[in-house]
Amino acid sequence: MKFIKSIIIIIFATAFISSCAVKKIQSSSQPVSHEIWNELVGKYVTEEGKVDYKGFVKDSVRLNQYLAILSSSHPNDTNWNRNERLAYWLNAYNAFTVQIVTRNYPQKSIKDIKNGIPFVNTVWDIKFIKIENETYDLNNIEHGIVRPRFEEPRVHFALNCASVSCPRLRNEAYTAEKLEAQLTDQTKYFLANPVKNKFENGYVQLSKIFSWFKGDFTKKGTKLRDFINQYSEVKINLKTDIDYLDYDWNLNE
Repeated sequence: MKFIKSIIIIIFATAFISSCAVKKIQSSSQPVSHEIWNELVGKYVTEEGKVDYKGFVKDSVRLNQYLAILSSSHPNDTNWNRNERLAYWLNAYNAFTVQIVTRNYPQKSIKDIKNGIPFVNTVWDIKFIKIENETYDLNNIEHGIVRPRFEEPRVHFALNCASVSCPRLRNEAYTAEKLEAQLTDQTKYFLANPVKNKFENGYVQLSKIFSWFKGDFTKKGTKLRDFINQYSEVKINLKTDIDYLDYDWNLNE
Protein backbone atom coordinates (compact mmCIF):
# COMPACT_ATOMS: atom_id res chain seq x y z
CA MET A 1 0.00 0.00 0.00
CA LYS A 2 2.82 2.41 0.89
CA PHE A 3 4.47 1.61 -2.44
CA ILE A 4 1.27 2.40 -4.34
CA LYS A 5 0.85 5.68 -2.43
CA SER A 6 4.44 6.61 -3.25
CA ILE A 7 3.85 5.93 -6.95
CA ILE A 8 0.70 8.07 -6.91
CA ILE A 9 2.55 10.91 -5.21
CA ILE A 10 5.36 10.70 -7.78
CA ILE A 11 2.86 10.74 -10.66
CA PHE A 12 1.04 13.79 -9.30
CA ALA A 13 4.31 15.56 -8.52
CA THR A 14 5.64 14.88 -12.02
CA ALA A 15 2.41 16.13 -13.59
CA PHE A 16 2.49 19.25 -11.40
CA ILE A 17 6.11 20.06 -12.24
CA SER A 18 5.40 19.50 -15.93
CA SER A 19 2.38 21.82 -15.85
CA CYS A 20 4.47 24.56 -14.21
CA ALA A 21 7.42 24.30 -16.58
CA VAL A 22 8.19 27.50 -18.49
CA LYS A 23 10.24 27.71 -21.66
CA LYS A 24 12.89 30.38 -22.03
CA ILE A 25 11.71 33.05 -24.42
CA GLN A 26 13.46 35.46 -26.73
CA SER A 27 13.13 39.09 -25.69
CA SER A 28 15.11 42.27 -26.20
CA SER A 29 13.61 44.10 -23.22
CA GLN A 30 15.61 46.14 -20.72
CA PRO A 31 15.28 46.05 -16.91
CA VAL A 32 12.29 47.99 -15.57
CA SER A 33 11.75 50.32 -12.63
CA HIS A 34 9.85 49.06 -9.57
CA GLU A 35 9.26 52.55 -8.16
CA ILE A 36 5.47 52.36 -8.46
CA TRP A 37 5.34 49.05 -6.58
CA ASN A 38 7.65 50.49 -3.95
CA GLU A 39 5.24 53.41 -3.57
CA LEU A 40 2.16 51.16 -3.35
CA VAL A 41 3.46 48.65 -0.80
CA GLY A 42 4.92 51.48 1.24
CA LYS A 43 1.44 52.96 1.38
CA TYR A 44 -0.76 49.90 1.81
CA VAL A 45 1.43 47.31 3.59
CA THR A 46 2.57 47.55 7.20
CA GLU A 47 6.04 46.65 8.44
CA GLU A 48 4.58 43.37 9.73
CA GLY A 49 3.06 42.58 6.34
CA LYS A 50 -0.61 43.38 6.94
CA VAL A 51 -2.18 44.38 3.62
CA ASP A 52 -4.80 47.09 3.10
CA TYR A 53 -6.61 45.47 0.17
CA LYS A 54 -9.32 48.13 0.24
CA GLY A 55 -6.58 50.68 -0.35
CA PHE A 56 -5.24 48.69 -3.28
CA VAL A 57 -8.78 48.48 -4.70
CA LYS A 58 -9.12 52.27 -4.55
CA ASP A 59 -5.68 52.69 -6.08
CA SER A 60 -6.20 50.06 -8.78
CA VAL A 61 -5.28 52.48 -11.58
CA ARG A 62 -1.82 52.94 -10.08
CA LEU A 63 -1.45 49.18 -9.52
CA ASN A 64 -2.43 48.52 -13.12
CA GLN A 65 0.15 51.05 -14.29
CA TYR A 66 2.84 49.04 -12.57
CA LEU A 67 1.54 45.73 -13.91
CA ALA A 68 1.53 47.23 -17.40
CA ILE A 69 5.23 48.02 -16.99
CA LEU A 70 5.88 44.41 -15.98
CA SER A 71 3.77 43.11 -18.86
CA SER A 72 5.73 45.12 -21.42
CA SER A 73 9.15 43.72 -20.50
CA HIS A 74 9.99 40.04 -20.16
CA PRO A 75 13.29 39.34 -18.35
CA ASN A 76 16.03 37.85 -20.49
CA ASP A 77 19.58 36.67 -19.99
CA THR A 78 21.00 39.14 -22.51
CA ASN A 79 20.11 42.51 -21.03
CA TRP A 80 19.23 41.62 -17.42
CA ASN A 81 21.63 40.38 -14.75
CA ARG A 82 20.63 37.66 -12.30
CA ASN A 83 19.48 39.99 -9.53
CA GLU A 84 17.48 42.12 -11.93
CA ARG A 85 15.65 39.04 -13.18
CA LEU A 86 14.99 37.62 -9.73
CA ALA A 87 13.81 40.96 -8.30
CA TYR A 88 11.45 41.29 -11.25
CA TRP A 89 9.87 37.86 -10.74
CA LEU A 90 9.48 38.32 -6.98
CA ASN A 91 7.76 41.67 -7.44
CA ALA A 92 5.67 40.29 -10.30
CA TYR A 93 4.44 37.33 -8.26
CA ASN A 94 3.50 39.56 -5.34
CA ALA A 95 1.91 42.32 -7.42
CA PHE A 96 -0.16 39.97 -9.57
CA THR A 97 -1.26 38.16 -6.39
CA VAL A 98 -2.50 41.47 -5.00
CA GLN A 99 -4.28 42.12 -8.28
CA ILE A 100 -6.19 38.83 -8.31
CA VAL A 101 -7.16 39.27 -4.66
CA THR A 102 -8.42 42.81 -5.24
CA ARG A 103 -10.33 41.73 -8.35
CA ASN A 104 -12.23 39.25 -6.19
CA TYR A 105 -12.33 41.22 -2.94
CA PRO A 106 -13.75 40.67 -0.39
CA GLN A 107 -12.83 37.04 0.20
CA LYS A 108 -11.96 35.27 3.42
CA SER A 109 -9.08 33.44 1.76
CA ILE A 110 -7.22 33.54 -1.53
CA LYS A 111 -8.11 29.85 -1.84
CA ASP A 112 -11.77 30.89 -2.26
CA ILE A 113 -10.85 32.32 -5.66
CA LYS A 114 -11.35 29.35 -7.93
CA ASN A 115 -11.31 28.51 -11.59
CA GLY A 116 -12.04 25.28 -13.44
CA ILE A 117 -12.46 21.92 -11.70
CA PRO A 118 -13.07 22.07 -7.91
CA PHE A 119 -10.21 20.61 -5.80
CA VAL A 120 -8.08 20.33 -8.95
CA ASN A 121 -7.72 23.84 -10.37
CA THR A 122 -6.84 26.57 -7.90
CA VAL A 123 -6.26 30.31 -7.93
CA TRP A 124 -2.60 29.54 -8.64
CA ASP A 125 -3.58 27.87 -11.93
CA ILE A 126 -5.51 30.83 -13.38
CA LYS A 127 -3.75 32.10 -16.52
CA PHE A 128 -4.17 35.84 -16.06
CA ILE A 129 -0.58 37.12 -16.14
CA LYS A 130 0.43 38.48 -19.53
CA ILE A 131 4.08 39.38 -20.10
CA GLU A 132 4.94 40.35 -23.66
CA ASN A 133 3.59 37.44 -25.75
CA GLU A 134 3.50 34.93 -22.89
CA THR A 135 0.66 34.09 -20.51
CA TYR A 136 1.42 32.70 -17.06
CA ASP A 137 -0.24 31.65 -13.85
CA LEU A 138 1.23 32.12 -10.38
CA ASN A 139 2.41 28.49 -10.28
CA ASN A 140 4.38 29.08 -13.49
CA ILE A 141 6.24 31.97 -11.89
CA GLU A 142 6.99 30.23 -8.58
CA HIS A 143 7.58 26.62 -9.64
CA GLY A 144 8.49 27.07 -13.31
CA ILE A 145 10.78 30.09 -13.07
CA VAL A 146 11.82 31.30 -9.61
CA ARG A 147 12.58 28.00 -7.87
CA PRO A 148 14.25 26.00 -10.68
CA ARG A 149 16.14 28.80 -12.41
CA PHE A 150 17.53 30.64 -9.40
CA GLU A 151 17.90 27.79 -6.86
CA GLU A 152 17.73 30.28 -4.00
CA PRO A 153 15.85 28.91 -0.95
CA ARG A 154 15.32 32.37 0.55
CA VAL A 155 12.79 33.17 -2.19
CA HIS A 156 10.26 31.23 -0.12
CA PHE A 157 10.26 34.14 2.32
CA ALA A 158 9.95 36.78 -0.39
CA LEU A 159 6.98 35.32 -2.28
CA ASN A 160 3.68 36.18 -0.61
CA CYS A 161 0.52 34.09 -1.05
CA ALA A 162 -1.82 36.64 0.57
CA SER A 163 -2.36 34.48 3.66
CA VAL A 164 -1.74 34.81 7.40
CA SER A 165 0.84 32.00 7.57
CA CYS A 166 2.76 33.24 4.54
CA PRO A 167 5.96 35.22 4.95
CA ARG A 168 5.11 38.92 5.08
CA LEU A 169 4.57 40.95 1.96
CA ARG A 170 7.55 43.29 2.16
CA ASN A 171 6.59 46.96 2.25
CA GLU A 172 9.25 47.89 -0.25
CA ALA A 173 9.97 46.62 -3.74
CA TYR A 174 12.76 44.14 -4.35
CA THR A 175 15.59 45.67 -6.36
CA ALA A 176 18.75 44.23 -7.84
CA GLU A 177 20.94 46.51 -5.74
CA LYS A 178 19.37 45.55 -2.40
CA LEU A 179 18.25 42.00 -3.17
CA GLU A 180 20.83 40.07 -1.16
CA ALA A 181 20.14 42.09 2.00
CA GLN A 182 16.39 41.96 1.43
CA LEU A 183 16.32 38.17 1.08
CA THR A 184 18.38 37.71 4.23
CA ASP A 185 16.19 40.14 6.15
CA GLN A 186 13.00 38.40 5.00
CA THR A 187 14.36 35.02 6.07
CA LYS A 188 15.50 36.19 9.50
CA TYR A 189 12.24 38.07 10.08
CA PHE A 190 10.16 35.03 9.19
CA LEU A 191 12.10 32.66 11.43
CA ALA A 192 11.90 35.13 14.33
CA ASN A 193 8.11 35.41 14.08
CA PRO A 194 6.78 33.39 17.08
CA VAL A 195 3.44 32.83 15.36
CA LYS A 196 4.95 31.24 12.25
CA ASN A 197 7.83 29.37 13.89
CA LYS A 198 8.03 28.28 17.54
CA PHE A 199 11.29 27.48 19.33
CA GLU A 200 10.45 26.30 22.85
CA ASN A 201 12.40 24.16 25.32
CA GLY A 202 14.20 22.04 22.77
CA TYR A 203 11.03 21.49 20.75
CA VAL A 204 10.62 23.23 17.40
CA GLN A 205 7.47 23.81 15.37
CA LEU A 206 8.28 25.22 11.96
CA SER A 207 6.16 26.64 9.19
CA LYS A 208 4.89 24.02 6.76
CA ILE A 209 6.93 25.83 4.11
CA PHE A 210 9.95 23.94 5.47
CA SER A 211 8.11 20.65 4.98
CA TRP A 212 6.55 21.37 1.58
CA PHE A 213 9.83 22.61 0.09
CA LYS A 214 12.35 20.74 2.20
CA GLY A 215 14.32 19.79 -0.89
CA ASP A 216 15.02 23.45 -1.62
CA PHE A 217 16.59 23.89 1.82
CA THR A 218 18.64 20.69 1.80
CA LYS A 219 20.39 20.68 -1.56
CA LYS A 220 24.03 19.61 -1.82
CA GLY A 221 23.86 17.65 1.42
CA THR A 222 22.82 20.60 3.59
CA LYS A 223 20.63 19.69 6.55
CA LEU A 224 17.43 21.61 7.24
CA ARG A 225 18.83 22.40 10.68
CA ASP A 226 21.88 23.99 9.04
CA PHE A 227 19.67 26.36 7.08
CA ILE A 228 17.63 27.25 10.17
CA ASN A 229 20.74 27.88 12.27
CA GLN A 230 22.20 30.16 9.60
CA TYR A 231 19.31 32.62 9.89
CA SER A 232 17.67 32.00 13.26
CA GLU A 233 18.79 33.55 16.55
CA VAL A 234 17.69 30.34 18.30
CA LYS A 235 19.93 27.45 17.29
CA ILE A 236 18.79 23.83 17.08
CA ASN A 237 20.81 20.62 17.18
CA LEU A 238 20.47 17.05 15.92
CA LYS A 239 18.54 16.03 19.03
CA THR A 240 15.92 18.74 18.58
CA ASP A 241 12.50 17.40 17.64
CA ILE A 242 10.94 19.22 14.68
CA ASP A 243 7.23 19.39 13.97
CA TYR A 244 5.21 21.59 11.63
CA LEU A 245 2.47 24.11 12.36
CA ASP A 246 -0.93 24.17 10.68
CA TYR A 247 -1.15 26.71 7.86
CA ASP A 248 -3.59 29.60 8.19
CA TRP A 249 -4.96 30.51 4.75
CA ASN A 250 -7.05 33.44 5.93
CA LEU A 251 -6.35 36.68 4.10
CA ASN A 252 -3.38 38.64 5.45
CA GLU A 253 -5.22 41.90 6.12
